Amino acid sequence: MTTQRIHDFFATRRPDGPCLVVDTEVVRDNFNAFKHALPDSRIFYAVKANPAPEILRLLASLGSSFDCASVAEVEMALEAGATADRISYGNTIKKERDIARARALGIDLFAVDCHEEVDKISRAAPGARVFCRVLTDGEGAEWPLSRKFGCVPVMAVDVLEHAVNNGLEAYGVSFHVGSQQTDLDAWDRALADANAVFRAMAEKGVTLQMVNMGGGFPTRYLKDVPAAEAYGRAIFSALRKHFGNRLPETIIEPGRGMVGNAGVIKSEVVLISRKSAEDKTRWVYLDIGKFGGLAETMDESIRYPITTPRDGDETEPCVLAGPTCDSADVMYEKKPYPLPITLTIGDEVLIEGTGAYTTTYASVAFNGFEPLRSYVI
Repeated sequence: MTTQRIHDFFATRRPDGPCLVVDTEVVRDNFNAFKHALPDSRIFYAVKANPAPEILRLLASLGSSFDCASVAEVEMALEAGATADRISYGNTIKKERDIARARALGIDLFAVDCHEEVDKISRAAPGARVFCRVLTDGEGAEWPLSRKFGCVPVMAVDVLEHAVNNGLEAYGVSFHVGSQQTDLDAWDRALADANAVFRAMAEKGVTLQMVNMGGGFPTRYLKDVPAAEAYGRAIFSALRKHFGNRLPETIIEPGRGMVGNAGVIKSEVVLISRKSAEDKTRWVYLDIGKFGGLAETMDESIRYPITTPRDGDETEPCVLAGPTCDSADVMYEKKPYPLPITLTIGDEVLIEGTGAYTTTYASVAFNGFEPLRSYVI
């Protein structure tokens, strides 16, 4: 997964300390794969996955739109060259003054999931288009999303009707099937719910136009995942199944699937130890951990591929931990990670598939460690 361009960067630049390197050629390939797999869907890149300006500029130049979770991300997308009509404010939890600021910047598409959010938008962005997020179960996802966002389909109908009564345009519905979703049928279940909301609103005299099918498209870690084409076929089949020949406008919001496999983190082994003379399990400490950008190892949900200069030697299961003085800073312990027995202090290791949700999850200065440095090539 480490491209030759990334290998060459490490060989010539030799950056000190842990760092992320992202290959934009991989990002370009991923964008084209999504465009080919779902040619009738608009791509709204989830900026939160990796907001590096170089990535945003590349995607803007390719014609991507952007899903933003904050005013800061809206401003980033605009700075990268996107126009306001290519940006949605997709967070269902927004301050009213942030809604007003986004509206002043030209944003016209907002997510909601309750009456109270509708009320804020009707005051701060009168006449705007809104889509209501519907709850999904997230079954099949390695990083399932909680009940924090969305509402049940019956309530979505009430929320959208409330939007209409408050002068907003009820534009559509959205859902998210869970991050790193490997079940191709997940979108079928969610689209069935979306269609139910469409039908109920039609009975009330309101024609919805758009289904935001969210993200969830995976990147490859230790296990193979279906290609973008497989997701495209499954999603198109589900759309035809539930909407027939009257297909709505559709949006997808790839984040991890757009940049995850484009990035590699270089790290260093700081310490290798055991907890007693009889302990058969080695503890391997890296100079990066949960607080340095690997937050998605929480509950060992995401297991990153790790390559070492000792690959090919005999391996044994190891506990893998970060460098900070926090007991939570352990990546893999419940299911130890197989690493070469010959691995030693000072060895550099590459943590692959780390282009998404690493720089944005890294702490500012916990224990005095600097934020994860990022290079985009």
